[in-house]
Amino acid sequence: MIRVLIVDDQMMVREGFSVLLGAMPDIEVVGEAVNGREAVTQVAALRPDVVLMDIRMPELNGLDATREIVAADADAKVLVLTTFDLDEYVYQALRAGASGFLLKDASARQLADGVRVVAAGEALLAPSVTKRLINEFAKAPASGPRPPAMAQIGELTERETEVLVLIAQGLSNAEIADHLVVAESTIKTHVSRILVKLALRDRTQAAVFAYEAGLVRAGG
Repeated sequence: MIRVLIVDDQMMVREGFSVLLGAMPDIEVVGEAVNGREAVTQVAALRPDVVLMDIRMPELNGLDATREIVAADADAKVLVLTTFDLDEYVYQALRAGASGFLLKDASARQLADGVRVVAAGEALLAPSVTKRLINEFAKAPASGPRPPAMAQIGELTERETEVLVLIAQGLSNAEIADHLVVAESTIKTHVSRILVKLALRDRTQAAVFAYEAGLVRAGG
């Protein structure tokens, strides 16, 4: 059972998502929060598997709440909710440690699948929007860590570098395995080693790393 915390300052949104997710046999809504400050408290108390996080909220916005939650628990999984797929705050949220983003007008199936993907440790970055998303990262001045050093990239093997590039292009493990004609288990091993070598928490940060390091060109 995947335990979910819903964070949004609009009651109708919270109730709607709660009903949709509650109807899924493998998902349980364990709590709701009306702002980021309450979300931080609820996460510490409830330890949900996935946090559905709105960005624009009073007291403490979703961006700062995500940063606090991830800082307190590196394994925390935050799925950002947004009205627009290119919401400027989404980029900052991903930098802060969110595992991906989901549009608020997503269908019940997309919502549930998104929760499952993030709960499983995957990044929710659809190929259709990944390049546009990272392009915004590239244009925006970095407010977080500096662009990665070439020394870090040098720690990767040629195949690991190839896998990292494909991650940045939005491919799943299965798609990467098909592309490289290897077993999916082999790709999972490569991804794990990449994250360890580059000290990254998930595939989302790996994708950002690849673009910031110049391994992949936005829009290319």
